[in-house]
Formats: sequence, C-alpha cells, structure tokens
Amino acid sequence: MAKDLNITILLDVYGQLLTEKQRSAIDMYYNADLSLAEIGEEIDISRQGVRESIKQGEKHLMNYEEKLGIVERFRSISAKLNSMNELLLKSDCIYKEKLLEIADEISKEI
Repeated sequence: MAKDLNITILLDVYGQLLTEKQRSAIDMYYNADLSLAEIGEEIDISRQGVRESIKQGEKHLMNYEEKLGIVERFRSISAKLNSMNELLLKSDCIYKEKLLEIADEISKEI
C-alpha cells in the first residue's frame, strides 16, 4: 500500500469519527510506521483485516473532508494569513506591528 501522508492530517482532524480499530490501525501505520503484520499482532487481527481496516478508515476520512472541507479551509486561511504577513512586512503602515500580532494570534487559533 502506498502511503498518502495527507491521511495523517485528516486523521488529526476527523480521527474521532472513525472506529477505534480503524483509528488505531491508521495511526500505527502512518505515524508509528508499523507494518501490517506488526499492527495485526498489536490489535489482534489478521494482516488482511488490518489492511481492510486502514482502507475503510482512509475512505471515511476522505469522505469527511469532501463533505466538510475543514482541512482545505484551514489551508486556505493559512495561505491568506501568510500572504497578509508578507505584505505587512513590506508596508509602512503605522498599524503594522499590531496587525502582525493579530495575524499571529489567528494563526495560533486555527
């Protein structure tokens, strides 16, 4: 199975919506870099069961993102904040420091 590292981001955002077995299997596969056999031993299911659990979990994560779009919105907002910061750094605006501070606060909240 080829690893799509975007799955780790989706897992952070939507992981609680998966079954415990799916969440654990995906976490061990992507974040702990365990093999399917190692994961199977850890959660006491077959290698094929692990593979199916991961595939189903990935499918659910992608469906959640398709419907809710939280990760895409986060990326969009982050890109806009970065652009705003770059423009502020180049400007002579008298509110420059305060605006940069506010942008930093927003970045930390998202």
